[in-house]
Amino acid sequence: MADKQKEYLHGTGRRKTAVAQVKVFPGNGVILIEGKPFEERFNRIVYRQAILKPFEVTGTMSKFDAVVKVNGGGITGQCDAIRHGIARALSEIDAEYHDKLRDEGLLTRDPRIKERKKPGLKRARKAPQYTKR
Repeated sequence: MADKQKEYLHGTGRRKTAVAQVKVFPGNGVILIEGKPFEERFNRIVYRQAILKPFEVTGTMSKFDAVVKVNGGGITGQCDAIRHGIARALSEIDAEYHDKLRDEGLLTRDPRIKERKKPGLKRARKAPQYTKR
């Protein structure tokens, strides 16, 4: 039973408020997000390319399958969180993969989040319009 649980590698990816839990295991290149193919969830080519980038960088395009659970954020944040989670899982497989992914910047967590609203302002930095009279 213990061997059955260690058949995959886990990676957690984050971006803004999106969190993706990714399981990567040997297979033929199928990526499932919430039980559906990732092409159904992300219909723009830019998002698909971003999700596949860790596999392209490491040269493992059709060697691994990925099963993803993603929560929070919008579509772009979720896409980048998935990419981050896949990269983290692949980096555990081989030190060579880790170096390639690090060089491409795929293992670095993007720290940018929405800034909080300040008192006396309309938004985080937008002040009310100044009136002289």
